[in-house]
Amino acid sequence: MASRKDFLSQQAPENYVAGLGRGATGFTTRSDLGPAREGPSEDQIKEALAKRAAQLGAPTPSAYGAVEKKEEDNDDDERFQDPENEVGLFATGAYDRDDDEADRIYQDIDERMDRRRKARRETREKQEREEYEAKNPKIQQQFADLKRSLGSVTDEQWQNIPEVGDLTGKNRRAKQNLRQRFYAVPDSVIAGARNSTEFDTSVNDGGQTNGSSADNVDGTMTNFADIGAARDKVLQVNLDKAAMGSADANSGSASTIDPKGYLTSLSKTELKSQNYDIGDVKRVESLLQSVIKTNSRHPPGYIALARLHELAGKPVKARDVMAQCCSLNPHSEDAWLESIRLNEGHNAKVIAAASVKENPQSTRLWTRATELETDQQSKKRVLRRALDLLPKSVVLWKQLVQLSADEGEARLLLSKACSEIPASIELHLALARIVETVDEARKVLNTCRRANPKNAEVWIAASRLEEQVGSKNTANIMKRAVQSLANENAMLKREEWIEQADKCEEEGAILTGQNIIRETLSYGLDEDDDRKKLFMEDAQASISRGKYEIARAIYAYILRIWPTSKSAWEASANLEKVHGKKEDLWNVLEKAVEAVPQADDLWIQYANEKYQSGDVDGARIVLGKAFNQSPSENIYLEAINLEARNGQIEQARDLLAQARQEAGTDRVWIKSVAFARTHDDNATALDLVTQALHLYPAQWKLWAQKAQIYSSQRLVPQAREAYATGTRACPKAIPLWVLLAQLEERQAGSVVKARSVLDRARAANPKHERLWLESVRLERRAGNLVAAKNLMARALQPSECHRSGPLWAERIWHLEPRTQRKPLSLEAVKVVESDPTLFTTVARVFWAERKLEKAVTWFEKAVLVDSDNGDTWAWYWKFLGMHGGEEKRADVMEKL
Repeated sequence: MASRKDFLSQQAPENYVAGLGRGATGFTTRSDLGPAREGPSEDQIKEALAKRAAQLGAPTPSAYGAVEKKEEDNDDDERFQDPENEVGLFATGAYDRDDDEADRIYQDIDERMDRRRKARRETREKQEREEYEAKNPKIQQQFADLKRSLGSVTDEQWQNIPEVGDLTGKNRRAKQNLRQRFYAVPDSVIAGARNSTEFDTSVNDGGQTNGSSADNVDGTMTNFADIGAARDKVLQVNLDKAAMGSADANSGSASTIDPKGYLTSLSKTELKSQNYDIGDVKRVESLLQSVIKTNSRHPPGYIALARLHELAGKPVKARDVMAQCCSLNPHSEDAWLESIRLNEGHNAKVIAAASVKENPQSTRLWTRATELETDQQSKKRVLRRALDLLPKSVVLWKQLVQLSADEGEARLLLSKACSEIPASIELHLALARIVETVDEARKVLNTCRRANPKNAEVWIAASRLEEQVGSKNTANIMKRAVQSLANENAMLKREEWIEQADKCEEEGAILTGQNIIRETLSYGLDEDDDRKKLFMEDAQASISRGKYEIARAIYAYILRIWPTSKSAWEASANLEKVHGKKEDLWNVLEKAVEAVPQADDLWIQYANEKYQSGDVDGARIVLGKAFNQSPSENIYLEAINLEARNGQIEQARDLLAQARQEAGTDRVWIKSVAFARTHDDNATALDLVTQALHLYPAQWKLWAQKAQIYSSQRLVPQAREAYATGTRACPKAIPLWVLLAQLEERQAGSVVKARSVLDRARAANPKHERLWLESVRLERRAGNLVAAKNLMARALQPSECHRSGPLWAERIWHLEPRTQRKPLSLEAVKVVESDPTLFTTVARVFWAERKLEKAVTWFEKAVLVDSDNGDTWAWYWKFLGMHGGEEKRADVMEKL
């Protein structure tokens, strides 16, 4: 204790300031500082920081004790820097762990704030850049439409574009003077031009024609070498004709003509007329000669050399080459066949006999030898000799059977063939077709089935046989076939079974095809698979291939598994309607309404089919049954339409009243009002619509009907009030706004009010193309084309309806000059991509320019995009009425 210093003698703590606890602050005078001295340099500061970091085991800090940040993250502006530049002010002070922790915390905060500012800054810069580019477009964007219009410039217009140059007055006059300057032409040039086209047949002492120089000024000279080569070619042709044994070497001098020799020589002349280069032929010949010399056992080389000689018009050489090849390669089928082809008549037969002697097991050579014979007996003799050596050849047996004119002889031959080749399904099926009785055919097929237990074709043939004789055993046969093939692991795939069913329908075996579908359609599918969807796709595929019976079988299979499937019944009924008979359609619909009695669509379709066939009472009976099953609004409305079409107005009115009581939906009320207006009973219609609006005030069609009733009576204020009330109750109902604007324009005659209505409509329903379109059309009808173009420009902004096809169509056809329609159409198609209204407008543009084929193409595209667009079909039909044929109009009418 004695060694410890007293309090006043101890060293002050680090960073101690006297009196700081009671609020005193120290100060320093100049006398305390002493004379001024230079502070530490930048290198000294860095060295001190690095030394402290090494002691603490941390990375090298910056001047503030933090790790240096990356250059790309340092985006501090100069205005945020310390104006007095106090960096390194405390470099000589004590730096402890608390300071380091504080620096790191501040650094993390700074980095986080930098990232937040960076995201906002990038967003702001991107927005400013987009605004700048919109206000100051590039030169390329400004001239984009002009560059596109260059595509329509013709070649003549391109040629007429003047050359770029200095066209100032001084230079232009100088160039014109240069073009008007003339120069004297020497007499030698004129004389040479005169003699260039002169013909002179006299020869001077030098062997040249008169007036020609040694260099032949006109460039023509007689080449006696070419004449000699041509003479050699003619001589060679005559020699080849003599070698081929033609009737006469000189054409036209013979009194008798051998037709065969004449045709042969003609074919050879046609080959030689192709002007083959002799040098090329010789070069290839030398290459092929080296090939056969290198490998004399290579028949393809000999064959290529022989065909080269044949092509060059040297058939004798070709035959010699193939004779040499056959002697060196006696077991090559290709060599013997090529040699037989090059020879004719008796020589070919001799070569064929030698070939089969060397290769007695070659089916191709025996077949070629048979083809060389001219009479049936000789052919049969050759085939029998071949079958003695090749009794297992199906090809030879088939040829021998085809040569048999007697059915009994063919039957015996097939029986022999089946006994020799029990695995041949083709021969067994052929024998089953020509046997005398059904039992014999069954025996043949059973024998084939036992010999080929893994083949499905035999089972299908057996089923077709039973179908032909009218047996009811076909279903059992296919069931046994599936079981047997499954046991043998030889079951076909679903797609292959469907192909076999299609083949059966093509050949008239309808029942067999249906049995195949019933037994194999679900093969290989699990319960978890979407089988119904897959089966429906199979049926549609069969319909597209024209296999309607197979499609019926598939639908029957679906309905057997899912008997209450509404979509399957509708698809089956549609198949019968398009490709079946009327009675079959009624039968399907009768079964459908029994299976799905709550399906209103099936009842309505059944009643419509009855009505269209002229059976009105039958339609009433169907609808009566429908009332008993499901008295819905659809059934009521269908019954009302039926009675109205048949002139039973009172009965239809009674049904409407009953429908309003039993199924009083808004649709029933709308139909009731429309029915009253159709029969000029406006008072009743107004009363009905008033009652309906009390029940359904949010139904805009009722407000429209009420306003139209007033409008038809010329009561414009009441109609305006009805429309206004309707727009307040249904502000999203676009047709109400449009009808109100049309009322102000057409009946009230106030374009200003109509414009105001559409402005309010666009404010309540932004980005709606129909409102913009009606506004543009309003200005166009009023004659304000400038205002219409301005509205169209606003409507086609990216923030509005940039991809609206009707707006682009309106602009192309009504707001732009005719010369701009085509480039504008191209721009619109790129922006919109697919819209029936736009495609129809493009077709009309080509139609106006008399480019009918392109117009048809665009009409077809519009129909494919939306086949339910009536405007497209109307314009297409008008076009075909003026420029289409009867076949095309009939095709379009069928689609309609």
